[in-house]
Amino acid sequence: MNFNFCKYQGTGNDFVMIDNRSQTFPKENIEVISNLCNRHFGIGADGVILIENDSQLDFKMIYFNADGSQTFCGNGGRCAVAFAKYLTIIKNNTNFTAVDGPHYAEVKDSIISLKMIDVDNIQIQENSVFIYTGTQHHVEMVDSLTAYPVYENGKKIRDSYNYPGSNVNFVEQINTSTFKVRTYEKGVENETLACGTGVTAVAIAMHKTNKTISNLISLPVQGGSLEVSFTEENGLYKNIFLKGPAAFVFKGVIQI
Repeated sequence: MNFNFCKYQGTGNDFVMIDNRSQTFPKENIEVISNLCNRHFGIGADGVILIENDSQLDFKMIYFNADGSQTFCGNGGRCAVAFAKYLTIIKNNTNFTAVDGPHYAEVKDSIISLKMIDVDNIQIQENSVFIYTGTQHHVEMVDSLTAYPVYENGKKIRDSYNYPGSNVNFVEQINTSTFKVRTYEKGVENETLACGTGVTAVAIAMHKTNKTISNLISLPVQGGSLEVSFTEENGLYKNIFLKGPAAFVFKGVIQI
């Protein structure tokens, strides 16, 4: 069967986007999803995103990692909003649902601001912070991030957590409100050029551990730069917005 698809990327985090409002895509077939993401034999992507109808909100986003596992993805969410606009489902703002609940987003030119879930369960450990921002995140500060062995150490830390494991973010502080980030992503099982839920976790972790007093954090990643803003009240982080570009790359038809 042939399927139309679009390829989108958000700061280098790339996704195969499929309009599944007709419910024809075989989303229970993990092998199909993995093959689509394969960079040698498929389209190539960090994940697959399906857009489906929702009875109450504008649309439903279903996200699959490259290994077929389901979770939420911040940059994927921003790209889903861009794709929904391309499909004329929405205009310049939207309310949609995903695996972690409802989200609001705004579109301004190529920049998309996505409201993330509230965060209050922040586990401060000896040399790291663990936070759930739609998926699991380990945040750890390191020196000389550019030369840091992200894949090797990220894989070890990812595997040290109980199922389903954790994404691992290594962080270097640049100034009082800027933190450079590199991320090893579970489900992709490699370093990615960006991670939206990851930089969200980093921004909150840096504020929680008093590395910054700012509630507007700049986060350079391998594929560009993202921004996270939030409000904090009695340990509850809310009104969290992940902001950055989301871009169409190409479209095509693939036989599955």
